[in-house]
Amino acid sequence: MKSTRRRFLQLASSAALVPAAPYVARAQGGYPNHPVRIIVGQAAGSSSDITARLIGQWLSEKLNGQFIVEVRPGATGNIATDFVAHAPGDGYTLLLLNAQNTINATLYEKPSFDFQRDIVPVAGVDRVTLVMEVNPSFPAKTVAEFIAYAKANPGKVNMASAGIGGPQHAAGEMFKYLAGVDMVHVPYRGSTPAVTDLLGGQVQVMFDVTPTSVPQIKNGKLRALGVSTPTRIAALPDVPPIAETVKGYEASAWVGIGAPRGTPAEIVALLNKQITASLSDDTIKKRLGDLGADPLPPMSPADFAKFVSDDVARWAKVIKATGMKPG
Repeated sequence: MKSTRRRFLQLASSAALVPAAPYVARAQGGYPNHPVRIIVGQAAGSSSDITARLIGQWLSEKLNGQFIVEVRPGATGNIATDFVAHAPGDGYTLLLLNAQNTINATLYEKPSFDFQRDIVPVAGVDRVTLVMEVNPSFPAKTVAEFIAYAKANPGKVNMASAGIGGPQHAAGEMFKYLAGVDMVHVPYRGSTPAVTDLLGGQVQVMFDVTPTSVPQIKNGKLRALGVSTPTRIAALPDVPPIAETVKGYEASAWVGIGAPRGTPAEIVALLNKQITASLSDDTIKKRLGDLGADPLPPMSPADFAKFVSDDVARWAKVIKATGMKPG
């Protein structure tokens, strides 16, 4: 894994080492001269899909080209990743990256691609906090009370997720491991049906992303016990970090853009520049905020490669420690 990780960082660093100005000028003169596809591995209408369309619209306007979002869901994002991994590295096929990719890098032992070898990180976009939430009828109002109840009732607490191997599933498995509790994982096909059953009491807890959790919490239909980040978040200022009770707990979902191996460094640099610029735009920031997301700090392709590689390593530890399986 170390050699793969090293190669992953080298691929992205090669883009950063190229003098930006002359290459960007040349790329602007000829790229894009036909439509660029942004491939999304999540469902149409998901926060990933919406984010891809925001970035695609920005790039279309700024680069005077056509960036089209194409949804290819399935196999926890591996269908989309496989498609892009085997696409020509010419800048005309991009991948909407997220934490699913870094989890899958370890979760699946023999995929038809090598994520860290075949996908070049281009730019980070945003990060989304996860919220540990329960049905209001559940007899726990704090993380500590939840742990006490789960330990007293092993195997009787059902934990919902938006699907096997996703950030919500992995965040729940991390909690089980660090807190030493036994919960039954109940995977769904997306957040909406999972939240529906949580509201109905068929499942008791979920580690959900803020776009779907915050509205239900604010209207009193769900109770938040903790957030996955080390500090409190503006959307839920009264909800403490899970880490205050479970030492070392931290998890988040994030979104970025990647490209096939071999994509010209000048195109990677150009896309990075424009995507990074979009995150300072008030309209983009507001739209991301409406999705419960915060823009990631500005990162070069090399910086983003390290971010992605570190996330692969972090989830690899969780998967190996918990014995998570793809299903």
